[in-house]
Amino acid sequence: MPSGDRQNSRWRDALGSLSARLLVAFLVPTLLFVAVAGTAVYQLARSILEEELGTSLSAIAAATATQVHGERLLTIEPGDDVTGTRTWRNFVRMFESVAEASGVRRVYAVDTQGRVRVDVGGTLPVGTEMPELARDRLELTRVFSGERAASQVLFTGSDGRLYKTGYAPIEYEGSVVGAVGVEGSAAFFGSLQQLSRTFVTMGAVALGALAFIAVVTARGLARPLRRLMVSALRIGRGDLTTPVPPEPTLEIGVLARELEDMRGALESRDRQLKMMLAGVAHEVRNPIGGIALFSGILKEDLQAGAHDEAGAHVERIQREVAYLQRIVEDFLAFAREQPLARAPVEAPSLLSIACELMAAEASARDVAVDIDAAPAVLEADGSLLTAALVNLVKNAVQASPQGGRVRVSGTAHGGQYTIQVRDAGPGVPAPEHERIFEPFFTTREKGTGLGLPLARKIALAHGGMLSLTSAPGDTRFTLTLPLGAAPSGVTPPR
Repeated sequence: MPSGDRQNSRWRDALGSLSARLLVAFLVPTLLFVAVAGTAVYQLARSILEEELGTSLSAIAAATATQVHGERLLTIEPGDDVTGTRTWRNFVRMFESVAEASGVRRVYAVDTQGRVRVDVGGTLPVGTEMPELARDRLELTRVFSGERAASQVLFTGSDGRLYKTGYAPIEYEGSVVGAVGVEGSAAFFGSLQQLSRTFVTMGAVALGALAFIAVVTARGLARPLRRLMVSALRIGRGDLTTPVPPEPTLEIGVLARELEDMRGALESRDRQLKMMLAGVAHEVRNPIGGIALFSGILKEDLQAGAHDEAGAHVERIQREVAYLQRIVEDFLAFAREQPLARAPVEAPSLLSIACELMAAEASARDVAVDIDAAPAVLEADGSLLTAALVNLVKNAVQASPQGGRVRVSGTAHGGQYTIQVRDAGPGVPAPEHERIFEPFFTTREKGTGLGLPLARKIALAHGGMLSLTSAPGDTRFTLTLPLGAAPSGVTPPR
């Protein structure tokens, strides 16, 4: 698979993974919340309702027990329900009225051995042991000790519904002689289960809605990311001219702007590199042609025995080689990334050194160089600033007419130090004011066109600026630098 296709595949996999992760991030916490919260709420509601039902049934049992005469209850014997004794019928009528008034399903009375004495709503005859009491042994122990209680578990009746039992003791002369049991329906659990089903349904709907939102959000994120992906792949393939489109989303918009800045920087560097390569090729071609020409002539003269002519040809070849060496040195100086070695630098001393380095050339051209520098201390790389100032003074000296004057001044104002290099030459035409700072742009036959671009590059690296104003008879290069300390380790921009 081609590398571009593999890269596209990796990007698609990454975007698909983003969608899946967003989907999981939306759904899993919601699912856990619905499951845990729904179960907890259901169990809590059920527990509260069960406790409330038990309390209510035990209260009905207690109210019924207060109406039961313990001694008369114990007089009921097996068979009384068959013969219908008066005592048994009275208890039945009382229990039936309680059941009708309270809406419970069953009311019964048992002795301390668990044998039935009265059973309204049930089918057990008098004297029979109630098997249902076996499940509530602990509760009956408490009842027979004089407390009211309710069963801890629900049981299913013959009709398939859930029921619960409340108990209360029957006392006679300070002793517990039996217990009243009241069975009530837990019909509300049907509503609770319906509520639970409704909750589950709503949870499912919420999950579906969240899944839809997650998909929409994932697509909303994936689309701008896919556009950024396309732009990044386009830049990676070498297309540095197509701008990266802006994005409305804040975070992705920042990424788009940074990617566009990166593209612009790469395009500028690529354009500058091409310009530099073209400039080097152009500048190198002429001296190489001269070297080839003069070396050929030198060979012919030597073969012909014209040794007197050979010395002149050698000098010409040496001049062309020196020019080539200067081109290479200027090119390396401009292209090299050099971290700034900042240190306190006296501004007047800096200007004096730069002018001294150009004194010989100025004297050869009969040009005077004047210095007027106000005292100030710069936090700067002295060697780099010296190189920049030498280029400015050299340019002014070469532009000045014979017998002319170059003025170099420095003034401090508003936290900045301004250096001006002025000459009275013919000036720079307006269309060339900015082009003069482009690498390899020169109007001189033997100029490399790198001196002024290097000077501006050094100025920008120090947080300053280099500008030009020019008119016939008055051309000024203005170098503005900040006073005081500046962050160290700054690398000159390319």
